[in-house]
Amino acid sequence: MEVTQNEINQLAYEVVGSAIEVHKELGPGLLESIYEQCMIEELTKNGFNVFSQVPVPISYKGKQPEQDLQWDLLVNNLIVIELKAVETILPVFKAQLLTYLKLAEKPKGLLINFHCKNIVQQMVPLVTEQFAELDKD
Repeated sequence: MEVTQNEINQLAYEVVGSAIEVHKELGPGLLESIYEQCMIEELTKNGFNVFSQVPVPISYKGKQPEQDLQWDLLVNNLIVIELKAVETILPVFKAQLLTYLKLAEKPKGLLINFHCKNIVQQMVPLVTEQFAELDKD
């Protein structure tokens, strides 16, 4: 059974809820790695399948680069989460997440910045063509 856009969006909504909970508990100003550990704890507690520091599959002309490329979190093998604890979300962060999504063939990604007053206002959701091709319901 193939997943739908609505199911992915609902999963993303719940992931954002977990980020809000972590932010409410800790506030801004900590290291990204601390938020990552807490997100893993919160998401796992809520029954999600979470992998951290997942290698991004990349190849150049049939060869693997020596240096690994990793994204922060993968939830239910569908949503890539890139965490930040920065003053400003730069365009390069969005480009980075979009590239991760395309390389890994995942439908949706969330760029979540914990160095802010409001997680939802700073969060950037991104989708791929793979997402657009899924059924809505």
